[in-house]
Amino acid sequence: MNNETTLISLKEAIKRVDHKLQFLEAQFKELDFTKNNLTQKFEHHSKTLASQAAQDELWTAVLALKFTSVELNILYSYVIEVLICLHTHVLEKLPDLVRGLPTLASVLRRKVKNKRIRVVWESVLEECGLQEGDITALCTFFIAHGYKAEHYNARVRQMYIRDVTFMITNMVKNQALQDGLLKAVQVIEKGKAVTAPEEQKSCLKELIPLVKN
Repeated sequence: MNNETTLISLKEAIKRVDHKLQFLEAQFKELDFTKNNLTQKFEHHSKTLASQAAQDELWTAVLALKFTSVELNILYSYVIEVLICLHTHVLEKLPDLVRGLPTLASVLRRKVKNKRIRVVWESVLEECGLQEGDITALCTFFIAHGYKAEHYNARVRQMYIRDVTFMITNMVKNQALQDGLLKAVQVIEKGKAVTAPEEQKSCLKELIPLVKN
């Protein structure tokens, strides 16, 4: 009888231990889930802060540029030609959306929720050798200086400055801005996806609404 009682007590003890282990396992799973959730939130918050800091730094760099009016006009000319080029090529790939995408700003807005526009946009950037960071830098430059700058065609640009790459490298210290401007020059000078000279004036008019947006 003692052996039977001992066996029953042992089984009950094992059940209690098993229940305790199950309870602890559930607690550990909950703690692990909470830890992963907090880690994801922290990483997202860190990325958001880093992105905001980078944007602030970019704006500070753009507003602190010490170019002459002629030098600024030259840079503006490259920037606006690239932005026009990107807008034009997006419309070429999406002819049925021409009316719905009247400006580059409309493309940038709608690509966030429209996968078709986003895919085309990414394709155009890749063709031009550009990245989203470059576009952010170029748009920031355009917004900051576009209202007072004047467009120079390629012949006029060559008359004023022979080596615009050296000028950018020497005077623009912010890496994101420097990369964006250098790539803008490369796209235009290498003839990749560049608006033809005879089309430039009409295309400039198309970009004017971007300032209003």
